[in-house]
Amino acid sequence: MVPFLLALDEGTTSARAVLYDERGRRLAMESNPIDCMYPHPGWVEQNADQIWSAQLDAALRVLDRSGVRAGEVAAIGITNQRETTIVWERATGRPVAPAIVWQCRRTADYCTQLAAIRGSMITAKTGLVVDAYFSASKIRWILENVPGARKRAEDGDLLFGNVDTWLIWKLTDGGTHVTDPSNASRTMLMNLESGDWDDELLALFEAPRAMLPRIVPSSSVVAETAAGHLGAAVPIAGIAGDQQAALFGQTCFRPGLSKNTYGTGCFGLMHTGGHRPVSKNKLLATRAAQVSSPQFAVEGAVFIAGAAVQWLRDSLGLIATAAESEAVASSVPDAGGVYFVPAFVGLGAPHWDSSARGTITGLTRGASRAHIVRATLESIAYQTRELIEAMEADSGERLTELRVDGGATSNNFLMQFQADILGRRIVRPSDVETTALGTAYLAGLAAGVWKSLEELERFWQIDRAFEPHMSDPERNRLWEGWKTAVRKCRG
Repeated sequence: MVPFLLALDEGTTSARAVLYDERGRRLAMESNPIDCMYPHPGWVEQNADQIWSAQLDAALRVLDRSGVRAGEVAAIGITNQRETTIVWERATGRPVAPAIVWQCRRTADYCTQLAAIRGSMITAKTGLVVDAYFSASKIRWILENVPGARKRAEDGDLLFGNVDTWLIWKLTDGGTHVTDPSNASRTMLMNLESGDWDDELLALFEAPRAMLPRIVPSSSVVAETAAGHLGAAVPIAGIAGDQQAALFGQTCFRPGLSKNTYGTGCFGLMHTGGHRPVSKNKLLATRAAQVSSPQFAVEGAVFIAGAAVQWLRDSLGLIATAAESEAVASSVPDAGGVYFVPAFVGLGAPHWDSSARGTITGLTRGASRAHIVRATLESIAYQTRELIEAMEADSGERLTELRVDGGATSNNFLMQFQADILGRRIVRPSDVETTALGTAYLAGLAAGVWKSLEELERFWQIDRAFEPHMSDPERNRLWEGWKTAVRKCRG
């Protein structure tokens, strides 16, 4: 029997289910949208029950479409939007509040105050910059603002999880409450060195240990699904946060290999092996997906990337589809001096400025729809260059190429401009859905479908490489203009 792997890929805007064969080839994919709610300026919420129903429906549809029965699936891998925080009742599975999404800034003022007095300690323990981005302050907010929640959490009646934990808990009918190091390291509650929850951090954020999931390796058989959900009990054998899953799917298994994922946000990761990185440029130290011994990575996060293109489409009506942005941007020779800094929820790495707000500069009477669309795509590439420069400064190494993935990599204009403004070769793999692929790899290794990392490396194939063609003077001129625009958007 041919072993199949099922990847559940729950992102910020969609829940996908992807089926792979024993050579890591994608056979079928189904997707459902996930709604975001914005009840107050800077707040971002989702319905945890919708996340679950959308993900389960996508899984059932991908099996039905491919004609594969659940009993033929060797294992399931789960990857997810990280940091998004869900608290639910142990007895009923009912969420006590909407899921607080990673982009949400409601705890920004608290984090600013905390950073001033305990920031050095927190960063030393977690590798993270104190920011509303991470889960710890979101947990605290729920316990402070939902009536009775703190007492119930202390009594063990409430559970916390990021989306991976929530989906596993639902798939096992409440039988398994776990997460993996790649997700746990994004909560700001895990000690990066020990790989366990840290008592000092738990006390600081007032998060009862009884709420927290057990931390297990990213590649390990941790449970079986309840048979009623998919039609048969299937082992759950892979767990990784979306960006670490993409790093694994790009087969970046060795120190120095790097990838950048272009999705709702933009996330660059460099594998650093078995030793913890220490950033001097406000990047994050994080756990990479773990097969056996602990693995680490340095990461930079751009909060708004593809979401800026969605804004052009949904809020301004400048484009009908995200794909149209490529043709519109290419219809003008340059952005006409227009820069767009999409700091809708502040700026991430390397700035970490929660007070920054989105800004369009350089507008003249001659600026057109095409110039604004082009400036939006260019902003994704500029922000990525900021991340890569910080990584190179931290590592002392100059990257020769950057592996890219995510939906926006299908935009050839963006990829070419990325190569030009970065001055590096950009490599797009044949399968850009590497987040799902990475968790399928993790599950397949645990289930015995594959025996080694070297076997997986042989599966990776290049679709297209983009070489830089821009002159140094032009690159430097554009880059200086971007830095000026960033200064103008900061508070």
